[in-house]
Formats: sequence, C-alpha cells, structure tokens
Amino acid sequence: MVEWLAGLYGGTDAAWFFSIITWILVIVAPLLLGVAFAVYADRKIWAAMQLRRGPNVVGPFGLLQSFADGLKLFIKETIVPAGANKGIFILAPMLTFVLALIGWAVIPWGEGAVLADINVGIFYIFAISSLGVYGIIMAGWASNSRYAFLGGLRSAAQMVSYEVSMGFVLVTVISYAGSPSLSELVHMQSGGIWNWNFLWFFPMFVIFLISAMAETNRPPFDLPEAEAELVAGYQVEYSSMAFALFWLGEYGNILLMCALTSVLFFGGWYAPIPALDFIPGPLWMIAKICFFFFIFAWVKATVPRYRYDQLMRLGWKVFLPVSLAAVVFYTGWGVAFGYIGK
Repeated sequence: MVEWLAGLYGGTDAAWFFSIITWILVIVAPLLLGVAFAVYADRKIWAAMQLRRGPNVVGPFGLLQSFADGLKLFIKETIVPAGANKGIFILAPMLTFVLALIGWAVIPWGEGAVLADINVGIFYIFAISSLGVYGIIMAGWASNSRYAFLGGLRSAAQMVSYEVSMGFVLVTVISYAGSPSLSELVHMQSGGIWNWNFLWFFPMFVIFLISAMAETNRPPFDLPEAEAELVAGYQVEYSSMAFALFWLGEYGNILLMCALTSVLFFGGWYAPIPALDFIPGPLWMIAKICFFFFIFAWVKATVPRYRYDQLMRLGWKVFLPVSLAAVVFYTGWGVAFGYIGK
C-alpha cells in the first residue's frame, strides 16, 4: 500500500515520506474515532446487561456522549501535585497513548493493506505491549501517592505474569505457521472457518483471550485501579487531558488485542466461508474486532473482580504450566506429523 501511494505521489523520497504519513493518518484517524465509539459501546453494553439505559442524551441515542466527555476533559485544568515529579508525571500518559498507537503499524487489514509488513510483526506487537507497563509505573511513581504507587506495582506484576503465558501461546502459533509475520499467519488460515487457528489451538485461544484482558487491565483484572482499595490506582492524581490520554491508551490497547486475536486465531481479513470473500477484507477485520470487544465488555459486566492473590495464582499456577505443556504438545505433534521442520 505504501509503495502504491509513493508511486501515486511521484516515486521520489519526498513521495515516500508523504505516502507513509498518509497511511499513518488513514490508520490513526479512524482508530481514534473508533476508540470514542468503543467507550460508548462499552457503557451501553454494560448498561443493557444491568437493565439500565446508559448514555442516551447527547446526540441521537447518546452517540456523541464520548465526544462531550472528551470536550469536558479538554477544557479542565491539568493539576500536577506539588510533591510530584512533574516531568515524569506529564510524560507517563503521553507514553501510554503513543505506545497504544504504534502497535497498529503491523496489523494487516487486507491483502497488502498494512503500514509495515515486517517479517517479525508478532514480536513487534509483543515488545510494544511489554513497554506499555512503563507508562503506568511512571505514573504511579511520579504521583508521589501511596495509592498510585501501589497501583503501579500491581500493574507491573500483573502484566509480567500474564505476558509469560501470552509468549508461550505465540510460540505455539508461530511454530505451526513457520513465520512470525502477521500476514503469513493470516494466509495460513485461508479457505474458510475450518482452517482458522481457534479450532486447532482452542486452549491457546482461551488463554490468550483471558491474558489479553489481564494485560489491558480490564475487569475482572482491573486490580491496578481498583476503587475499593486504591481509589483509582495509578490514575488517582490525574485530571484533564492527562487522564483522558490514559483512557485513550487503554481502549486503544483493548482494540489492538482484539485485532491481534482476530489475526492469530480468527482468520484475519478472511471471510468465514469462501462464498463471502466478495466482502472487502477490512470489513471482516472490523467485524471481528467488534465481536471480541463485545466479549471484553460482556466479561466486564458479568464477572466480579478477582482478589489480587487469585489474579496472580491464575497467571503463575494455571496459565503458565498449561501454556508450557501446550508448547511441548503442539510442537511435538507438529514435528511428528510434518507440520514443523520441513
């Protein structure tokens, strides 16, 4: 896609630069719009499951509520605590927001519709998600608050715990596909729903989906910001747009995990049956992202929050041994039947 745009602009060095900028805007602008409507959808799904109305005043059906909330935060004053480390305090939400955006550079939306189709795309995503914890740690430490500091420590421990299991899940899928390229992982699942990875790697799919919820601090794993013990955790001292950047980063990461789940296990841009391939691939990707976001919202509305010891026990005593055993099983099965080592 970048090559096509560069040719359209004239093929010069400047054309390549403007083609990359154009493609970035094509990704980022709809993503930010999607985040606004994801917040709205999250609130409406939660309300519907609890027999409430949810946002229904600002705009038709309340569709403009997220924009009204964003405007309210934008015009508020940013307050920095007197004892805070001001530089790191301000940098933390910016880092969280930027890291939530740059992960989308390698997500394929269709055949050739990707900003950077690198052959280590899955490792790039894993590295970006690992860096995301730094923004929360920085926010917790720089706030000079016990509640914020404990929230940052909780988040660091939680993300490290569940990233190990996610890493083993990725090992099983990569070993079967023979490539860490996200586009190759999608091509491997062409031909219909019976070729999608979630059928062959169902235990890995379940572990990955639950770990993605823990990785993004979604309920029932939102212990870093639990209001009952930590008021709002690492966000407790933030206001105005600094607070909004944390929210944008969180929902951007949630949508990124939904997109990655679609690519790894649900055929990416491919239709469930070949007869539906006439529908453009990006529409299938958007539909699958919405489906997984609904699951995230569904779990948020129905599952009570874990205790912190239960959260850590699930990661280290259940997911870690199960995912490690699955690596041994799937790789052994692949070598035995010729899927690996060709």
